[in-house]
Amino acid sequence: MSNLEKYVNAFAEGLEIDAGIVKEGLEYQSIPEWDSVGHMGLVASLEDAFDIMMDTDDIIDLSSYEKGIEILKKYDVEI
Repeated sequence: MSNLEKYVNAFAEGLEIDAGIVKEGLEYQSIPEWDSVGHMGLVASLEDAFDIMMDTDDIIDLSSYEKGIEILKKYDVEI
């Protein structure tokens, strides 16, 4: 499984949404599932998928699909 597939699956699993919804342009609170509770599920899912521990600032900055890719680069994860 590629890192992109892992990333999309982590989003889908963490937010409990269909993977088909996960794409560029997806932003925090743009869908009902990505609220504050869903956000923490997403963070946990990303951390598990890539075996990382995100800093608090990165958790707060995770505001979109694209921003997530940018943040993961800080942890040496290339999407």
